[in-house]
Amino acid sequence: MPSRYGKLIGSIDAGTGSVRFLVFAAATSELLTYHKLDLETLTPKEGWVEQDPLVILSLVEQCIEKCVGYLVELDIDPNDIVAIGITNQRETTILWDSLTGKPLYNAIVWSDVRTKVIVDEYSFKLKNTEFLKAICGLPISTYFSAVKINWLMSNVDEVKSAIKNNRCLFGTVDSWLVWNLTGGSDGGLHITDVTNASRTLLMNLRSLTWDPHLVSLFSIPSQILPQIRSSSEIYGYLKAGSLEGVPISGILGDQQSALMGQSCLAPGQAKNTYGTGCFLLYNTGTAIVNSSQGLLTTVAYQLGPQAPITYALEGSIAVAGQAFKWLRDNLNLIGDLNEIESLVQNSTQGSSGEVVFVPAFSGLYAPYWQRDARSIICGLTDETSKADIVRAALEAVCFQTRDILEAMREDCGLALEKLLVDGGMTGNKSLMQLQADLSGVPVIRPLMAEATALGAAMAAGCADGINAWDPATMPPPCSDEFYPSIDENERDMRYVKWKKGVKRSMGWDLATKEDAQSIEDLKSLQHLVQNVGIFALVSFSLLIIAKKLSS
Repeated sequence: MPSRYGKLIGSIDAGTGSVRFLVFAAATSELLTYHKLDLETLTPKEGWVEQDPLVILSLVEQCIEKCVGYLVELDIDPNDIVAIGITNQRETTILWDSLTGKPLYNAIVWSDVRTKVIVDEYSFKLKNTEFLKAICGLPISTYFSAVKINWLMSNVDEVKSAIKNNRCLFGTVDSWLVWNLTGGSDGGLHITDVTNASRTLLMNLRSLTWDPHLVSLFSIPSQILPQIRSSSEIYGYLKAGSLEGVPISGILGDQQSALMGQSCLAPGQAKNTYGTGCFLLYNTGTAIVNSSQGLLTTVAYQLGPQAPITYALEGSIAVAGQAFKWLRDNLNLIGDLNEIESLVQNSTQGSSGEVVFVPAFSGLYAPYWQRDARSIICGLTDETSKADIVRAALEAVCFQTRDILEAMREDCGLALEKLLVDGGMTGNKSLMQLQADLSGVPVIRPLMAEATALGAAMAAGCADGINAWDPATMPPPCSDEFYPSIDENERDMRYVKWKKGVKRSMGWDLATKEDAQSIEDLKSLQHLVQNVGIFALVSFSLLIIAKKLSS
């Protein structure tokens, strides 16, 4: 008897803050059930961000089993699941032993900045790093996987030993999951897809292969790298659990997956995902657009081994939802993230925008790429309330998005007509209205918020041999729309204040040349006092004053 929902597609969504398994009906894109578990993040030192790879795997397996149980309770046959897609946090780096299957170190998360020294060394050695962007579309940054691998190779004895004995494997989260789910040390597939590979600093954007010059530049042993595959094909089959034998047939990095889930399949369409960070992708079709405005060039997707490659421009914002967790956990300004909307509505700052919050905890990402920037809050008065600061944090997300929209307009010559949005923060109506007001374009929010997981399901469902989904014929999802409610003059006045705040946030890291010079000037002054004496210093100062008075 045929299922009342037809073919079902499962989607593993292994994000930064949580892991989920979701089941969609291919015929309608309807979400039938899901299970979510939070993922713990470890911060052993300032700037270090880690997760346990075995925990990530365990949470995925638990979520799959829970969802199978939910389907049975809903009187839906789990055997109707014909394929599984995977979407994942990108750049996060895992090295593991191919014989034991054990991680050689914790996963180093994308936002980790321990590799600053390595980045500085390469930047100094190479002088001009623009040639990297021409090959792989990326600047040298702590963000990407190559420098994380380099750090692990230099600092972890287990990694050194495993490489020496040809037992070390590298992968982003997708590779780690596929290898384990398809057998692990007993024949597991060591693969990644083009979207995740394009975030490593190691893949050539044109050939879609590991670039030998970049692999050599970062001293990466080529044997540890996974095979690069398209985003949509049957890679292998689950080897255990309730869904044993179901094929894995789609892999997309989370931001590319959201682009697909939002049906941004034509050049000129863009989406913004609001989560721990914020990521805006703009579909450029088959054209590789090299940004002059601080944006990244990346692979958007390749729906089959012989399919054309679609590229995108990306603007990455390091701090979005993370700012509100900081306000809650570090400053105790809010007790629950659900309070944000009511607090913003009670803000006395209204449309004046007097308080500006620049959340640059570990520097600014696109389009500035300033590692020496640090967070600041400007415009405080004796009447400022916590509601004003929370509102300023929401506005910071919107202003950073406008920064990227402005950069994309400069690169592509066209302004967006609308902005499609998804992610956990989009449930906040105040944020959505502020985004429309401060960017000056309509904001379109789908009523089904799981666009990231949906994109991976679409990639899996349209794979050759599955043929359960045709993304090109999908109807647009039902959505809410938010339109600008302030005039252009007010919008630009508030943006000018934001840009002033950004300028003031830069150069706070003591490692900058300016601070080093200030310290040297202070030491010189101290040396003068010690060696010449206070009398000579006072005399010198009086002489300077006299000269100024006479002039």
